[in-house]
Amino acid sequence: MIATPKQADRVLLYNMSWQQWEDLLEGLGETRSARVAYDRGTVEIMSPLPEHEYYKEALGLAVLDIAEELDMNYASFGSTTWRREAKQAGLEPDNSYYFQHEPDIRGRVDLRLDRDPPPDLALEIDLTHKSLNRFEIYARLGVPELWCYEADSLTVYQLQESGYLESQHSSVFPGLEIQALPRLMEEHRSRGQRAIRKAVRAWVRSQR
Repeated sequence: MIATPKQADRVLLYNMSWQQWEDLLEGLGETRSARVAYDRGTVEIMSPLPEHEYYKEALGLAVLDIAEELDMNYASFGSTTWRREAKQAGLEPDNSYYFQHEPDIRGRVDLRLDRDPPPDLALEIDLTHKSLNRFEIYARLGVPELWCYEADSLTVYQLQESGYLESQHSSVFPGLEIQALPRLMEEHRSRGQRAIRKAVRAWVRSQR
């Protein structure tokens, strides 16, 4: 097993078995800040930067504020380690949510993708360009929709038979122009996160 540091905040591990990855997760524990992904024997460990965490929280809160304004039930599972051994795939999104399948998992915390549906939506903040192709991992996990934030831009992807394709609309919030969220966030960032949340809620009300 060879460890190759890619940057100060990133390490790649090669030829790691599924059991070794499970052992690594157990050794790292639940209170760590590092994000881990597994793709057919290759493991990436990343330590997120403050900028990454800021946009992760801001966009994650925007999702919840939109759901509240639209009176939608949801379940938020943050950076849960989603994994499927049969697919040799696992990762920790920046945020993950159930909307369409929320009734199927309501009140449960013992979720496993070998028996339960994957999250309906996952967020990826890609400010430092992760090494592993997370699209392929997400596809094998079966996550139907991804939002990817990069360079003040938000792109929506829908899972198709051929993989993820860019979409102009979100299946979670079909009536909203989700790509407008980065502009809202930047317009109000200097006034603080509370101002961003109020702006997002007002924007949703204006679209109804």
